Amino acid sequence: MIASLADATLFGDFWTVLAAIIAVLLVGLSKGGLGGAFALMGVPILALVMPPLQAAALLLPILLIMDGVSLWAWRGWFDRETLWRMLPGAGVGILVGGVTAAITSEEMVRLLVGTVALGFVGRMVLFRAAGRARGQSWLRGSFWGSVAGFTSFVAHAGGPPFQVYTLPLRFDPKVYTGTSVIFFAVVNLVKVVPYAALGQFDRVTLLSAGLMLPLAIVSTLLGAMIVARMEARVFYPFMYAMIALVGVKLVWDGVAALM
Repeated sequence: MIASLADATLFGDFWTVLAAIIAVLLVGLSKGGLGGAFALMGVPILALVMPPLQAAALLLPILLIMDGVSLWAWRGWFDRETLWRMLPGAGVGILVGGVTAAITSEEMVRLLVGTVALGFVGRMVLFRAAGRARGQSWLRGSFWGSVAGFTSFVAHAGGPPFQVYTLPLRFDPKVYTGTSVIFFAVVNLVKVVPYAALGQFDRVTLLSAGLMLPLAIVSTLLGAMIVARMEARVFYPFMYAMIALVGVKLVWDGVAALM
């Protein structure tokens, strides 16, 4: 039975199974609300044991289930005005990403997003602006929404651009997390169409994703439970630290790949 399962899925050896478990656990904690750093580790960890595009395709159905769990866990907690400003731009960014996917360097996108993330954190530290809320803006919301949509499609790195706009708004941690959940649930759902057009959702990939669903649900709920108990004075320093970690990782990955 084990041999037939290995033949029918992507999990043909111990190391592939271990990589999948670690990747899904980290992404689930992130989807529950614990910041984008964990989510960015998912594809690179799986890419150690399978092609990167296949790794991304394996994670996308799992992400959709995580989105569903997160939407339930954070139901009622969101900021409508932020979504209204950012989602149209995200749609434009995904469209541009789909059209330019064949000519866009994933490494360069990661390098640029990492640089933006580190610049954002540096600015907050330098000017000590983390304690002051910033108002909404159609221009900033549309711009960072489009960047988040584009980078999410091209390099699975939509978290930092989203956070550049939303963290200075200084929402309650629950409102921030719920808004993030809805934003990326819509983005991931829209991404299904181009991934399907690329022929990435075959029977083996979908069956492999299905085997990971129990862990995906448990890890997402665990992340939500942790964030629900965080106070704002803990949540925001933690999130800025996560953005800095994301920025360092993206810059490192981009530079290493381009050298």
